Amino acid sequence: MIDPTPNERAAMANGGVMAGEYLDSLGKTDLAQLSVDEWHTLIDVIVTGYCDHLRDLAGHDRDRLHNMEDTMPPF
Repeated sequence: MIDPTPNERAAMANGGVMAGEYLDSLGKTDLAQLSVDEWHTLIDVIVTGYCDHLRDLAGHDRDRLHNMEDTMPPF
């Protein structure tokens, strides 16, 4: 990703945390030792963690902008 936004960076960090939790649950740290199914699940965990967090952050941004509209002058 070229020049990620702060929200994208936060989402990447969240995906990484989720991946770490999954690997911890397997008791594995060597990616070469993952089965094909474990590898696919790891990718799913990372992508889902990234997308879910980015979606949550976008919702917070939308709420913040909406609240700002209520205090903005009408011009």
